[in-house]
Amino acid sequence: MSHQLPDVQADEPDVTVGLSQVGVTGVEKLVELEGDDRPYVLTAEFSVFVDLPSRRKGIDMSRNMEVIDEVLEDAVDGETDRVEALCGEAAERLLAKHEYTTTAEVQMEAEWMLKEETPASGRPTQSTVDIIASATATEERIEEEIGCRVTGMTVCPCSQGMSEARARETLAELGVDDETAEAFLDEVPQPGHSQRGHATLTVSQEAEPEVDLMELIEIARDSMSARIYNMAKRPDEDHMTYAAHANAKFVEDCVRSLAEGVVDAYPDLDDEAVIHVKQENDESIHQHDAVAEREVTMGRLREELSI
Repeated sequence: MSHQLPDVQADEPDVTVGLSQVGVTGVEKLVELEGDDRPYVLTAEFSVFVDLPSRRKGIDMSRNMEVIDEVLEDAVDGETDRVEALCGEAAERLLAKHEYTTTAEVQMEAEWMLKEETPASGRPTQSTVDIIASATATEERIEEEIGCRVTGMTVCPCSQGMSEARARETLAELGVDDETAEAFLDEVPQPGHSQRGHATLTVSQEAEPEVDLMELIEIARDSMSARIYNMAKRPDEDHMTYAAHANAKFVEDCVRSLAEGVVDAYPDLDDEAVIHVKQENDESIHQHDAVAEREVTMGRLREELSI
């Protein structure tokens, strides 16, 4: 004998309070991202959410999983060049599957290995970056986000300034004239405490953001004092150390460099596009870390940088 199973999730809850986000996190899937000469296979982690009205006890979790499986299996069959569009398609399907919801959101993060060469010795190596993508769908619009999180090196200008003052005093005590001392200090950056930095840069707008993911990665890597590399011979270590100390930056400087880089790279990007820039530094001489962040429209950012 067969019988209809009750849909308990459709019942009215004991406490009639609506919820802005209900869903699942940590859904791992393989995604093929289109490359110049070959596809890149990403192990991506997805989170999917919908809102829930006050008169409904729960969402249909299995429908969320079904939508993610459908969309990603379609993507794996071929290549996708825009992971944010993949998130957008999933968000649209979530909205269609849940007739009681008004907003659906899909978030994705994936680790991407990039092949490159070390800066001085020219040895082949690989660097790891995190790809960030998301989409939010309503009946009126779909907003998609794409960006990255990269790791680099920063040097504290304040600490370096104190080292320069000490070096200037020592050179004077050794009888070095002021002109020679300044010439030396201009050529040889003085020590400052360094830290590993993490730069986050994303762009979101209605429909697909008109930006290139690889270009965003390059902007983010160049926003800190210096790039770092997984494999480094002694000439590479010297190159990175010198480059970082010759380009000392506060955490605030890194965020401003991110913002300036986006404006320079995308003069035609829509004024309504939202730019999110963030820098987190793992401090080396403190037990706390440093962070700076800004979320702003492209139009407003252009205005600030034109002043």
